[in-house]
Amino acid sequence: MAYKILVIDDDTELLQMLRSYFEIKKYGIITAENGAEGLRKMNSQPDIILLDINMSKIDGIEVCRRIRDKTSCPILFLTARVEEQDIVNGLSSGGDDYILKPFRLKELDARITAHLKREQRRKNRSECRFQGELSIDYSAKTVQIHEDFLELTKLEYEIIEFLSMNPGMVFGKERIYEKVCGFDAEGDSRVVTELIRRIRKKMQQYTETEYIETVWGMGYRWIP
Repeated sequence: MAYKILVIDDDTELLQMLRSYFEIKKYGIITAENGAEGLRKMNSQPDIILLDINMSKIDGIEVCRRIRDKTSCPILFLTARVEEQDIVNGLSSGGDDYILKPFRLKELDARITAHLKREQRRKNRSECRFQGELSIDYSAKTVQIHEDFLELTKLEYEIIEFLSMNPGMVFGKERIYEKVCGFDAEGDSRVVTELIRRIRKKMQQYTETEYIETVWGMGYRWIP
């Protein structure tokens, strides 16, 4: 069965271009010209969402906040914004990745393919890890400390999953970005730095134990 892509963008020419391109690739394409229409079309149960940030009335950040608790599918922001705070806002709202406009269709296609393949691998995985007071259920995608479940965004969980499945190994920011986003390109270190800061802050609410160590000049590692 073909994967379904929901594209929410107020640029009608871009919507038509994406429809033409991805229909040739045998994807099912659902389009929405504004945030309100995009919220209504969530009933189509897309496998991945492409979401413009700059839209009138309901912008992409607000749309992402409203749908994140209702779907686990990847959300990729399409944005012309490059400021660090915009990246932080997008990830904080529950986004998984972003691609800057103007973009190459082959690059967007590669990112979509990578996210969908990673989703399928996770659906097939069933494993748990217990480490002291912390437990990770890789099947349910949950992280628990004592009796408390951490409220993690999708990308925050994916960083924990990747590092914890390779304990003791040091990974640079670019390598972490590549692995969790599934795209073989130069990573954005600002994204990884912000996500790990947020993960640590959430863990510190329940434990003084440090699980992710900064290896200065090299990157991060999961403490065995």
